[in-house]
Amino acid sequence: MSYSNSDKIEWTLIFASEFGRRFGLTLKQAFNYLSRYQGIDFIDRHYDYVHTQSFASMIDDIGEYCHRKGGALT
Repeated sequence: MSYSNSDKIEWTLIFASEFGRRFGLTLKQAFNYLSRYQGIDFIDRHYDYVHTQSFASMIDDIGEYCHRKGGALT
């Protein structure tokens, strides 16, 4: 299935906001962290799966993924 870029961007921004809320980061800090530790790339490559899961579940999973890529948040 094909998803529009605007759908992917909207979901990713909401996700980054929720990720930041969980870890006490601003939206910009959260987005930079997710970019640096390949979380945004993961979301882009696996959007068909991640957007069907709860934000809480994806925050845990992508947070762990970023941690394995060198991120300090867990």
